[in-house]
Amino acid sequence: MRSTITTAENEQKVVVELTREEALVLFEWLSKHDGSLPLGDSSEQTVLWRLEAALEGVLVEPLATDYLALVAAAREHVKRSTTE
Repeated sequence: MRSTITTAENEQKVVVELTREEALVLFEWLSKHDGSLPLGDSSEQTVLWRLEAALEGVLVEPLATDYLALVAAAREHVKRSTTE
């Protein structure tokens, strides 16, 4: 995972780069916990929904018939990559 902060005309943007596997694991987690996490402020839920929507817009795996297998494989890949 890599992140950068860019500034453009009074607006700061943070760009976070994820591997496809990381994105899929994060999307599944966000989907599973959608609205069920205790949050301190409604803005936190808004940000989580926007992140989930952004991932949904680029991932095709959630539409696959073997989605759960793809998520399981992505989880294993992420686990392996953190131990190397």
